[in-house]
Amino acid sequence: MEFSTHLNHDPGLVIVLESRGGVFFLQERVGQGGVPFTMYKFRSMCQDSEKDGSQFAQANDMRVTRVGKFIRKTRIDELPQFYNVLKGEMSLIGPRPEQKKFVDEFNKQIPFYNYRHIVKPGISGWAQVVHGYAANAEDTRIKLEHDFYYIKNFSFSMDLLILFKTIQTMLTGFGAR
Repeated sequence: MEFSTHLNHDPGLVIVLESRGGVFFLQERVGQGGVPFTMYKFRSMCQDSEKDGSQFAQANDMRVTRVGKFIRKTRIDELPQFYNVLKGEMSLIGPRPEQKKFVDEFNKQIPFYNYRHIVKPGISGWAQVVHGYAANAEDTRIKLEHDFYYIKNFSFSMDLLILFKTIQTMLTGFGAR
């Protein structure tokens, strides 16, 4: 069986075989109303990759494992967030949840940043399928405009469009880091 076939059928096994550490990466994120929750992802970085503090992943980031590059590109690393959806902490579609450290920074730097927390965060969102990955505060400002556009204009048809574009993103790897 091919490597990518194993990844698609059992990413957890391939993650454990490639690098030391657990299958899942758990991280506190800020949800609707500013309420913190634990978000689940498949681990795509080396264990202890954030021991020196949280930071944006960069292109060719040395902390990302070989398996991690693939599961990030295809967004397989996000699949455990369906558990967050079942728990009512996230939606399928909405602004992506961010770490409290970054929320605190962006609240100071970007006017009305906190407004994005009036809706549940999503596994995918308008900003992700239109802009891709944010690597700094300026990218975050641009993505915030897309989040606000979604919040102002959300509808079932827009959610379907985002779902379709998310599948395209998974197939093409647009915006991955």
